[in-house]
Amino acid sequence: MIVDTLACIALVLGVAFGLSLPLVGRFRFSPAETVVAGVGLSLIIAWGLAWAVFVSGCPLWAYGVVPLLAAVSLAVRWRAAAGLLADPAARELIAGQLLVTGWCVGLLSFVKSHSGGAWTGDAFEHWERALYFLRGWPHDRLFIDLFELPARPPLANVLAAAFIRLSGADYAHFQLVTTILCCLAFLPVGLLAGRFGGRPAVRVAAVVVMVNPLFVQNATYPWTKLQTVFFILAALYFFLRVRDRGEASGRAAIACALLLGGAVVTHYSAGPYVVAIGIAWLAMGIARRWDGGFARTTVLAAAAGACVLAPWFAWSVSEYGWHETFLSNSTVTMSKVPGNHLLKMALTLRDSVLPPQVRGFSGTLFRQSSPWGALRDQFFIIYQLNLLLAMGLVGWAVTLREAVRAARAAPSGERRFWIPWVAAVIVLSFAAYADHDHYGNAHICLQSLVLLGLAFLSSRWGSLGRGWRAALAIGWAVDLAFGIALQFAVEDFALDRWLNPGMTLGQVSQTYNVVAQENLSEKIIAHQAYFSDILAVRPELVLALMGALLCMALLRASRTAATPAPP
Repeated sequence: MIVDTLACIALVLGVAFGLSLPLVGRFRFSPAETVVAGVGLSLIIAWGLAWAVFVSGCPLWAYGVVPLLAAVSLAVRWRAAAGLLADPAARELIAGQLLVTGWCVGLLSFVKSHSGGAWTGDAFEHWERALYFLRGWPHDRLFIDLFELPARPPLANVLAAAFIRLSGADYAHFQLVTTILCCLAFLPVGLLAGRFGGRPAVRVAAVVVMVNPLFVQNATYPWTKLQTVFFILAALYFFLRVRDRGEASGRAAIACALLLGGAVVTHYSAGPYVVAIGIAWLAMGIARRWDGGFARTTVLAAAAGACVLAPWFAWSVSEYGWHETFLSNSTVTMSKVPGNHLLKMALTLRDSVLPPQVRGFSGTLFRQSSPWGALRDQFFIIYQLNLLLAMGLVGWAVTLREAVRAARAAPSGERRFWIPWVAAVIVLSFAAYADHDHYGNAHICLQSLVLLGLAFLSSRWGSLGRGWRAALAIGWAVDLAFGIALQFAVEDFALDRWLNPGMTLGQVSQTYNVVAQENLSEKIIAHQAYFSDILAVRPELVLALMGALLCMALLRASRTAATPAPP
């Protein structure tokens, strides 16, 4: 399985970095920008090719055209690929991506059963959706007996289906492929960190995401939110390039629209960001009086985005109709829940900022006899569902402090953009969730905003004083211990098995909350072998390799030169 794992990583990353090389060079971006835009375009092209195979009824071996074309692109454009590797900024991004991917794949090897808070169902739903695109699922059957196909957009599921058809059509390969795709969310985080704070900030960003519980927990849970984060943050970066009004602003507008289209056909949680960027785009057009070809650029960008959306929505309408296509997603169905929507939105916003432990709320999720399971859920809930603490127990405070300082020093035009834009994303994200969640729901639409905050935090590391650096380092150590090490020790059943060597996994599971018990039961009933079940590597060796990766990332980040703290 070791060779198989390396081959799978090479397959996914080879397609992501290679498929679009002949096209992305036409945008004439900087090398670092070319890396991120190229990955986005590659994923969109790969989805389009795989989608054409699926809807045309071609044999599934035709999914192999995706890596074949990527290999041809790399062979034809090898000088362009070598040029990217020769550029220091692009090389920093690629090196960080490899470190983050290796780290998360290592953590995946400890997941013997999905657990954490109320996480259940989503992993199996997306596995069923991948099977659908392998033509192994009935056309009219509900996924996890709840959702029709149009309730979720298909890009990530189609890509997963294509990759596992080529590597291994089982749940273990599905987990591995999804984790590799999720880890690509690092690229726009690093690119934004470099924009905010220079090339050294990219190295810091790699460490920051590696020790961030929200990132690694989502990277090792096979759903589509981090893939969406990649598209959203990449689109935001190129929107900022449009605002720069530089030579590449027209091409950046096209890239932004293509990436936003990719975000929408990956997960509908992209909606608030599309609306917020759209409003900012219109405001920018009004301020510029639509001069200098801006109106033409807007039309071309809208057409580019529509080309990404059209294959999915046109097919879905023809197969399922308008109602199922546009009204079967969670936002629409949950809006029918009785109650005052504005009140529920306000309460969920409150509960996503104030942790349940602070409010004295204790639901059934905390009821379990395992002290490790209970402690894990306490931390899992705040790292996953709390808008502020998702940036880390100390990271959120430093991020807000530095944001205030940056706002005071920034030109008024920057403040007029960022403050309303962030506020609009938050309001729209909570408006999209039509029910009240007592634990909070920052994980649904706001992961992109959290990772944007981490990109900004990474850019400020060089200007922090020793005291703030020490506080951040202590906070990251706590995040690593209780948000990552504890999380995966519980998903591996390690602590209880070490302390109670005579207990079976089923007996250990009975000491966890009812959701964790249901997840293990689903795995057993479905006869699923997880990645951890078939990886023939001793956990001590995996831990040693992960330790080496973390030390390497820390060593690279430690070489970041400190700069005087801004006033």
